[in-house]
Amino acid sequence: MKPVIFGLAGERLSADERAFFRDSDPAGYILFRRNIADRAQLRALTDDLRALHGRDDLLVMIDQEGGRVARMRPPEWPDFPAMQVFDSLYDVAPSSAIAAARANAQAIAVTLRDCGITVNALPLLDVRQPGASDIMGDRTLGAEPMRVAALGRAVLEGLRAGGVVGIVKHMPGHGRALVDSHHDLPTVTADEAALETDLRPFRTLAAAPMGMTAHIVYTAWDAERPASLSPTVIGEIIRGRIGFDGLLMSDDLDMKALKGDIPSLAAGVVEAGCDLALNCWARMDEMVCIAERLPDISDFSRARLDRAMATIAGHAEGGEEDGLLETLLARRDALLAVMA
Repeated sequence: MKPVIFGLAGERLSADERAFFRDSDPAGYILFRRNIADRAQLRALTDDLRALHGRDDLLVMIDQEGGRVARMRPPEWPDFPAMQVFDSLYDVAPSSAIAAARANAQAIAVTLRDCGITVNALPLLDVRQPGASDIMGDRTLGAEPMRVAALGRAVLEGLRAGGVVGIVKHMPGHGRALVDSHHDLPTVTADEAALETDLRPFRTLAAAPMGMTAHIVYTAWDAERPASLSPTVIGEIIRGRIGFDGLLMSDDLDMKALKGDIPSLAAGVVEAGCDLALNCWARMDEMVCIAERLPDISDFSRARLDRAMATIAGHAEGGEEDGLLETLLARRDALLAVMA
């Protein structure tokens, strides 16, 4: 197995993809709008991926946060709100906000699991800071670390209840970035004392099964390298000070925050300490070179992957058919109505 998550080009596996994925044996896959038509097609695609590898616990992930970051959209699937709505409800009724966030996350998970998706890139534990880039904005769970942690825990619990593994992101914190890392490399100059605020939600939820790094330079820890490529940030801060021992993946290697060719970046994030490199864009030439550059997955990383996927082992599917989805959405909406 190679320590990488690959994207797919379309709604079905091409012959070239099928042959390459069978031979390279990536740790998992990530899906985007280009891969999705409707429930039947999506379920057939994820079933095909599992059959290709003979792994029922295959990591098949998506970004289904709600709001502006949602790959599965109406009318085929519900329109889920951005995470900020639960932060707003917390101002009025904290316990209702936690219950609503949990119900919403479980509803998301039910729709994903029904289509064979096993991992969701949620929750964001980034503590929102004034003046930061809007790339986080309403995607975050707030500006107070313990509130972010409480709501983040509810999201993780809801996802797991629906049979989906959650990913805490973006470690060690994206809330101070002044530019969008999809387009530029953010540099955070806050000192170590200030950065404790950013670490607190991740430390509180350090037992999360999966995490994702930030493509950000933190000058207090490593002034030369972004976190995804920094052995110092990954080893001393994420693994050490935060205490995270789950499966750690990089953010997408094709984001413009990172400079260099994609295969070298894939090798670099793994050498720095990420368990998996994330390569989203399904360019066959790049994927072939990545597979050639990467070693086989380490025993430590494989154990973390297996441990994370075991958290949803044996989960029963079929939630959409038995009315669970409608029950969860109604529960969430009743709780959100408190704000009205």
